[in-house]
Amino acid sequence: MSKTILITGAASGFGKIAAFDLARKGHHVIATAQVYPQMSDLIREAKEQGVKMTVDKLDVTNSRDIAYILKTYDIDILISNAGIMEGGPIAEQPLDLIRSMFEVNVFGALELAQGFIKKFIQKKSGKIVFTSSMGGLWTVPYVAAYCASKHALEAIAEGLKTELAPFNIKIATCNPGVFGTGFNDRGVDSIMHWYDPKINFTPESAFAGASESLAHQLDPQSMADVIVNVALDDNSNFRNLHPKETEDFVKQLQTEAWSVKS
Repeated sequence: MSKTILITGAASGFGKIAAFDLARKGHHVIATAQVYPQMSDLIREAKEQGVKMTVDKLDVTNSRDIAYILKTYDIDILISNAGIMEGGPIAEQPLDLIRSMFEVNVFGALELAQGFIKKFIQKKSGKIVFTSSMGGLWTVPYVAAYCASKHALEAIAEGLKTELAPFNIKIATCNPGVFGTGFNDRGVDSIMHWYDPKINFTPESAFAGASESLAHQLDPQSMADVIVNVALDDNSNFRNLHPKETEDFVKQLQTEAWSVKS
C-alpha cells in the first residue's frame, strides 16, 4: 500500500537516494531540502529521471519552515535524515560550531518530530525513522561533539519509542558506518576552517590521518536500502547499524568499555 513519506536532508547522500528509491516504488515522497537551490536541483533530477515526487524547502532550524511543513502535509512516515558534522578536538572546538550541530541534529530533529507526533496521535498510527550514526553508539576521536549530538538523538529516539508505544507510533534509528556520501569528508575538512597550529595546542598530526582513513568508504546505496526497508517495515528493529562489520565492532567496543581505565 502506498505511503506518504517526508524525508529531511533529501538534497544529497542517503536522503536523496532513499527519496528516489521510495518514489520509484510508488510512494508519495515529499523530499525536503535546506535551501532553494537544492530544491531546484532535486526537481530537475526527478524530471530527468521520470520520477514523480514533491519537493519542498525545510531547514529544520527554521521554525517558520517547520510550521509551514506541518500545516501543509499529512504523512504516514517521517524519515528524519538532515544532519551536519563539524570536526575537531572537542577540548578546543569553538562552542558555536558545537551548538550548530545540536541545533540541526538534535533540536531541529526533535521539533519536527514533535509536530508530526501530534498528527500521528490523532490517527493512532505513524512512524519516525531517525538517521543517527555509528557515532551515536561510540565516540570517534576528533568528532566527539558530533558523536555527542548523535548520542543525544539516540536517547530521544529511545524515549519516544517507549512513550509512544501505547499510541501505535513506531520509532527506529538507522546507524550508518563509513559511507561515501561526502558527509564524512566535509566533516574532516571543516576542522581547517578554524584550527590554527600556531594557536591551538592539539598537534595537527593528531588528526592529519583522518582524511586517509576515509579513503575506503562504502557505497551509500546499501545504507539507503536499509533506511528504505526500515521505513516500510512495520516490524523493523529499533536500531539498525550497517554494515554488519561495523555493528560487530561497536558491540565489541561497548563490551570493552566496562574495563577501560580513566
